[in-house]
Amino acid sequence: MAQELGRVHRPAAEPYQGKRKLLLVPLLYTPHTDDESGSIIVTKYWDQVSTQTGALEASLGGLSHVYCESLVDGGDEGLKYLKMADEHSHSLVQSKCEAGAVLESTEDRETLLEIVDLQRFLVTPVASQKVATRIQEWFNESNRGRYEHIAGRIDETLQTGETGLLLISERHQVQFPSDIEVFYVAPPALDEYRRWLQNWVARQQQPAPDSDEPEENGTAEPPEGDQAEGESPDQE
Repeated sequence: MAQELGRVHRPAAEPYQGKRKLLLVPLLYTPHTDDESGSIIVTKYWDQVSTQTGALEASLGGLSHVYCESLVDGGDEGLKYLKMADEHSHSLVQSKCEAGAVLESTEDRETLLEIVDLQRFLVTPVASQKVATRIQEWFNESNRGRYEHIAGRIDETLQTGETGLLLISERHQVQFPSDIEVFYVAPPALDEYRRWLQNWVARQQQPAPDSDEPEENGTAEPPEGDQAEGESPDQE
């Protein structure tokens, strides 16, 4: 079971010497919005992540590997993708790599592309319930394979005594090898972000304000259809 950190003191290093350690940091997938308060919270979150992972690395003996979901390539190619996808996670990962950590690939390209296509099908209305069920089953099977691959990549590359850092959605289903000590990094701004996101979603679901014209002469605009949080930014 992952230990939640960020609200507690850094762990003592002695119990974890010679073991494989993994720091798990939730990735934030922020909706497209001009809400400045959300941007401020996201920036605060990543600043806290940087501070807390740095303290944990110092306690546990340094960082050897970085893993980030949606990366089919590691190294410089992976950094290039992160720079396009999300400046916050890119900044964090780049700093870890400059300090000596290796950015690893996490995804199988064909499986990831398969999931991207199936996600599109899942949001497309279909007439047949049988077809809808088959697509959902196919998606679930592919998703299981995806998370098994991520777990396998970590197991293959994280050696005895090393510490890794994983950036992944909170909704992930990765089953980590039993001999890896997982530390769940939860900065205070994570709860703040969750509250902001919940409020943002609620606002999107509200009907537009009534028009100044008499009710019978106008119609209310429908609520916005944007989703609050999507799946991981997929690399094609």
